[in-house]
Amino acid sequence: MNKKNLKNPADSFWNINSYSKVSRRKQAITTARGTLPKGNNDNSPKAAFIGNTSLKLHSYINGFIGLCFAMVLLFPLSGCKQETKANGPEYGNSPALQTKPVYHFVVHPLHNPVMLMRSYQPLMDYLNKKIKGAEFILEASRNYASFEEKYKNRKPEFLLPNPWQTLQAIKSEYTVMAMAGEPEDFKGIFIVRKDGGINEPANLMGKAVSYPSPTALAACIMPQYFLYTHGININKDITNIYVGSQESSIMNVFLKKTAAGATWPPPWRSFQKTQPNEAAQLKVLWETEPLINNSVMVRNDIPSNIRNQVQKLLTDLNKSKEGKNILENMETARFIKATNKDYDVVQKYIDRFEKQVRKIDIK
Repeated sequence: MNKKNLKNPADSFWNINSYSKVSRRKQAITTARGTLPKGNNDNSPKAAFIGNTSLKLHSYINGFIGLCFAMVLLFPLSGCKQETKANGPEYGNSPALQTKPVYHFVVHPLHNPVMLMRSYQPLMDYLNKKIKGAEFILEASRNYASFEEKYKNRKPEFLLPNPWQTLQAIKSEYTVMAMAGEPEDFKGIFIVRKDGGINEPANLMGKAVSYPSPTALAACIMPQYFLYTHGININKDITNIYVGSQESSIMNVFLKKTAAGATWPPPWRSFQKTQPNEAAQLKVLWETEPLINNSVMVRNDIPSNIRNQVQKLLTDLNKSKEGKNILENMETARFIKATNKDYDVVQKYIDRFEKQVRKIDIK
């Protein structure tokens, strides 16, 4: 393409304006000459000075007018037809559309993520149906460490942690609002194969034991304390294998990778329902003393009207048929009102465990 044929959209305007400039320039010279005093001719220095000055003045004025006119042509009615949306509040006769606040409900790894979503999603559906102007989303965690990282960073609005995690979450400014399940149901149990030859704690000497996580209270800390009180040094006499979930701890026993697996009642009941053939080859050999059950916690900056509605709906679940079905799906008897103070007993238990058995670390 010939570069000479490339034209700016405003070329026609500038050509017209250039013609206007030439015409006005001639007129300015003529006018300037006409105002000279008599006796002066066109070639006098004074006439030339006046003419040139007048010519420059008109040239500047014409140039400025031309520029303004060009701006009008290039940006037509920009102030009238185009509206710039201002930052800040909008005002009008009708209320602006508002999106619902979203609250994440994060449950510690009671089950693998798929099973956990299946068990707890009906509860989220119930909360979303009952609480207007808010949305509740269930969130699973890959493992205990992932779950613990979330509340350390204060990301979830609602938590369902185990009692040890409850103590840690209090430090991150979460508050206990309820206990999930009966206290008597919170205990550790040991699963072994029926044909495994394990009958007493001494039979585990030199063998492997599986647990979900070193921070799982009912499924690890309490079983390890049980072994300690029955003469087993868990740091030397056995191999401790942390496998990430309750189901995995049980399956390691079924697959003969470990001689015993620690868990607690709800996952074992669920395993018996979902995998009856495998469960038929296993049995509960020992159980620990019970403690306080898992908590439900809310982040301290969540509005009180939301937390109060959630607490009431949870604690009233066992009063309706729909609520009882939800509880059964979660392997939970009921939710009971609770406070931070109720979990002081856990701190005493942990202090004793760390003094006698091992330190509890978040990996």
